[in-house]
Amino acid sequence: METKITAVKPTDLYWDKLEKAKNKLQSADAIVIGAGAGLSASAGFTYSGKRFEDNFPDFIETYGFSDMYSAGFYPYKTLEEYWAYWSRYIYINRFQNAPKNTYGDLYRLVKDKDYFVLTTNVDHCFQKAGFDKHRLFYTQGDYGLWQCSKPCHNKTYDNEAAIKKMVAEQKNMSIPSDLVPYCPVCGAPMSMNLRADNTFVEDDGWHKAAERYQDFICRHNGLKILYLELGVGGNTPGIIKYPFWQMTYNNPNASYICINLSDSYVPAEIREQSICIDNDIGGVLKQFT
Repeated sequence: METKITAVKPTDLYWDKLEKAKNKLQSADAIVIGAGAGLSASAGFTYSGKRFEDNFPDFIETYGFSDMYSAGFYPYKTLEEYWAYWSRYIYINRFQNAPKNTYGDLYRLVKDKDYFVLTTNVDHCFQKAGFDKHRLFYTQGDYGLWQCSKPCHNKTYDNEAAIKKMVAEQKNMSIPSDLVPYCPVCGAPMSMNLRADNTFVEDDGWHKAAERYQDFICRHNGLKILYLELGVGGNTPGIIKYPFWQMTYNNPNASYICINLSDSYVPAEIREQSICIDNDIGGVLKQFT
């Protein structure tokens, strides 16, 4: 079945929280956005249901897959079949726009503020919405990048042209053999630049983004900073959720806002500094404007 984002019916408490959140956004000296998969899901990047069925009917018929994510871990017998699947996966999740303008609505809220984005998402939606790439730190990689699978060196490679060619020329769940990507240094097969294990490449761009993020946090130490957490679940809480809680706790001038359909909660120690809104992110962002 199609994965749907179902908003919770607003109550008086909801509208009160929304008004307080608006005031926090307007009065903050700076905003740190922490974004997880729930933000992209709210924008329409769902990985199961009709969207999956429309784009992968042959793989579903052959293997009985139920969603894009789990199908990406299947041990395909050939690299030609592996890249037939992954090229389609990358194309629709990286090089096509999200069905809804959720990221655009978020950008309009913060574009005139001093902001920085920390995200575990790898779909490039922030940059496509207009966010300054120098204010973004993609901690977990990018669907638009390849790396050596070994890896023999710490460099990544843009894959857009190659991916689009794979999509255009694949037949019978297989790409032409001459389109299979290999490392230009050692000849090993290329792999996605996604943090799945200890082979993940943190290239120069990754390290520069990490430095810019740390510099932003240090420059705003003790100021009226807002930590805005959007769609962060429990898979990797140590990247966004726990640090946001800790930084809020350490700064009495800081505020924390969490908007999430299912994981909106906060420790008692920072409850007075926090606002948690249990609802669809896209719907909440529209009500901010």
